[in-house]
Order: sequence, then C-alpha cells, then structure tokens
Amino acid sequence: MWPWEHAIVGYLAYSAFSHLYYRRSPSGLEAFAVVFASVLPDLIDKPLAWEFGVFETGYALGHSILFAVPLSVAVGLLARRLDRTEAGIAFALGYLLHLPSDVLDGYLRGGRVRTELMLWPVQTVGSAEERIGFADEFWRLFEGYQRALLAGELSTYVRVQLALAALVVVVWLYDGAPVLRESLGYCRRLVSSVVSRPKRPLEANEDRE
Repeated sequence: MWPWEHAIVGYLAYSAFSHLYYRRSPSGLEAFAVVFASVLPDLIDKPLAWEFGVFETGYALGHSILFAVPLSVAVGLLARRLDRTEAGIAFALGYLLHLPSDVLDGYLRGGRVRTELMLWPVQTVGSAEERIGFADEFWRLFEGYQRALLAGELSTYVRVQLALAALVVVVWLYDGAPVLRESLGYCRRLVSSVVSRPKRPLEANEDRE
C-alpha cells in the first residue's frame, strides 16, 4: 500500500474508535500520532533498504510484528506516563494496522496471503532489491501509479482507494480538522498575545510626549 493509503486507513479507524469509545472527535495530537505511526514502518524500512542497503527489501524491521508490538507497548507506556494515553493508543492503532493492511493489499492485488511481510527476521521477503536510492525508487513506482490514474485505467481496487480518500476528507472535516484546528488556534493566540501586549514604560512616555 502507498503511505497515504495507510494514513487513510489509520485515521478512519482511530476516528471511529474515538467516537465510539471517547464520544468525541480525535484531538490534534491523536490525529498526528495515528497518521505518523501508520506510515512509520515504511519510513523505517524503505530508506534503510533502498538507500543504505541495511535490509535486503523494504519489508524488514519496521514491518515485523516482533518489533511493532514491543514498540507500540513502549510508546503507550510513555504516553501514559506523560498523561497522553489517548495519543499512545492512536500510535499503537496506526502502527499495528499497517502490518495486516500490507498483507491484505498483497492478497487483493496478487491473490496471495503473504504473512512473511510481517515476520522478519523469522521469514524474509524475496531476494535482495537493487539499491537505486530511496527517491529514485519511490518515483519509479509512483510514475506507474500516476500513469494509470491519468490514463483513466482505474481498477475496482483503485476506485475503492479514491472513495476512501474522499471519505477521509469528509470525516476529517466532520471531526473539526484536527491538527489544522490546533495550528490555527495557536496562531490566533500568538497574534492576540502580540497585539494585546502591554506597552513598555519607555513606549508609554514617548506616546505622552
């Protein structure tokens, strides 16, 4: 799956959880945590494999359930210690959903259940990939995806992806646009504090003169 597809799945899942369990929309911190965590496995494995050759393929440590579960628990405990339990849950949900999403994606595209995608180092994925650089490899893959979209060659799978993309925008707006909402609020408070800042004595004397 593409990173933005993981982000869509992660946000929709956490938003539904937040409304059902907390009876409220996700906060900005929670929204950021779930989206960041949902793409983190790719941010770990792809550069290390394609750019630096640390791993043979782009499915290694970051995609391994043997790493994902301890990491999610550790982040959850840290978040709880900082009184940010909800953000820890958002992180864990986003990260852990990434792994089965890749397996499901592989099944829908190729008809195979590739559990080895999340079992590194017990099982590995194929042979070593050629190191051509992270940016080059990303654009090589993206160009094929882009050509299919521009040519109108939309499979049922791609149509579902586009529908989910539209849905997540609607849900995000319904949630009050978290992250953007907090950013705008911070900017308003910053501007307000600057505008309403009391004058220094020197400035006040100058005004009287």
